[in-house]
Amino acid sequence: MKSADFSSDVIIVGSGHNGLVAAVLLAAAGRRVRVLESKAVPGGATVSARVFPEYDARLSRYSYLISLFSDQLAEQLGLKLRCLSRSVASFTPWQDSVGRHHGLLISNTDPERTRASLQQLCGSDREWKALQHLEELRQAFAEIVWPTMLQPLRTRQWFEEQLRTDLQREAWAAFVERPLGEFLERTFEHDLVRGLLLTDARIGLSVSPHDEDLLQNRCFIYHVIGNGTGEWRVPAGGMQSLTSELLRRCRELGVQVDCDSPVRNIETSTEWHTVSWEHAGREYSATARHVLINAGRSTEAALLGQTWTPQPADEGSVIKINMLLRKLPRLRTDSASAAEAFAGTLHLNEGYQQMLEAWQRAQGGAVPVPPPGELYCHTLTDPSILSAELQQRGFHTITLFGLDMPWRVFERDHDARRTQVLQHYLDGISAFCEERIEDCLAVNSDGSLCVEVMTPQDLQREAGLDYGNIFHNQLSWFFAEAADTAGSWGVETAVRGILRAGSSAQRGGAVSGIPGWCAAQSVLRQH
Repeated sequence: MKSADFSSDVIIVGSGHNGLVAAVLLAAAGRRVRVLESKAVPGGATVSARVFPEYDARLSRYSYLISLFSDQLAEQLGLKLRCLSRSVASFTPWQDSVGRHHGLLISNTDPERTRASLQQLCGSDREWKALQHLEELRQAFAEIVWPTMLQPLRTRQWFEEQLRTDLQREAWAAFVERPLGEFLERTFEHDLVRGLLLTDARIGLSVSPHDEDLLQNRCFIYHVIGNGTGEWRVPAGGMQSLTSELLRRCRELGVQVDCDSPVRNIETSTEWHTVSWEHAGREYSATARHVLINAGRSTEAALLGQTWTPQPADEGSVIKINMLLRKLPRLRTDSASAAEAFAGTLHLNEGYQQMLEAWQRAQGGAVPVPPPGELYCHTLTDPSILSAELQQRGFHTITLFGLDMPWRVFERDHDARRTQVLQHYLDGISAFCEERIEDCLAVNSDGSLCVEVMTPQDLQREAGLDYGNIFHNQLSWFFAEAADTAGSWGVETAVRGILRAGSSAQRGGAVSGIPGWCAAQSVLRQH
């Protein structure tokens, strides 16, 4: 049975954070907005969940840290969002020539400790000075690029005309014009330091540091410009806190959010578009002047009756592992406490050469051994995602993000390889600890460990991430890549009134709200 029709000014397909950002902005401007979500709960990848039902712990299941969601945007939306700084930026275990365990600690609060840690690793101040120079370049670059992210697309030439200092010109050459690997190899000598810095260029991607397409450069840029500082902060209350705040504002502004309402079709026309969806066994439809698609390209194509063929660079490369621990493991080094090591981003098997070898194996469809990855403990900065009882008992959560785990690695023997990769990561963590990490994990009543593993295939099935790509498709540049897109918002499609309001838009990827903002601005500027 088909219901009576409805109408709205704007219909948003998908309730990920970008769609909700657009909904708040448009409703605040007086538009009638309806959001349609296929799942039972809103939020897309910005959700928290009781992953292990026997324990009162709400983990940020998919996305987990915030950098690109600007303070300006949060204020504009009226969000009460609190993001916490981590005292430690990163910790990287290493062994000396006689097998003694150490760790490179990069502090967010104590530069002298960082300097001493680098001296112990490298034997001199050279890498410390090089790291300081990189920070100067990053700041000079971010000062030009970051303020434009909520503005219409500028041309590459416009950005080049803003380069007025030697630092800005050097940063542009290093980050935009040539493969990032050239800069890292020229500027840094130590393999571990090179690898530590390369990770920001390879999160979610299986790409060479010398790729001539510069996909690694684009990834690096988005990881180091957030809010002008590049700092990755912990959302207090978990990632659900962002979704909850956006939903609060939606309710205040009268946005209609319908869950369990999968959209089946979008019929386009020159003025009004008709959206059809299902809910509770009934068919519904509504017309709107603007339809914002907060979903990947495959979903967009299916809804519009088109076809979408992913390109090789659209392939996702990640394995996500969520863990609940009864206690933190003891470390084999006195370079840092376990609380310090796990509070920041802990780099595992991410030396420069190790990652080059892992990339080469993964390109051939083989599981890289040892696999590179990085992990962090949310609860060391924000214990609020645990019940008071679990906090008192010393429980913690760990999120591990595996690199060089592309879709192709799991195309054959998926479940067996997923199990194999998990064991490699558990072995990798245990190697620098005094005890096996398995002995620190919480246990379900059936004897299973509290571990959740998601491959690219799992991420596509459960979170709708095309090809398992956490960015939805290959990352774009921050400038207009074609002359006819200069001055646009980077969200337009070939059909007037149909806009991309998710990570598949230009300047999309990560938890930023930028595509949602840009889609809303595109709608508002048309009237």
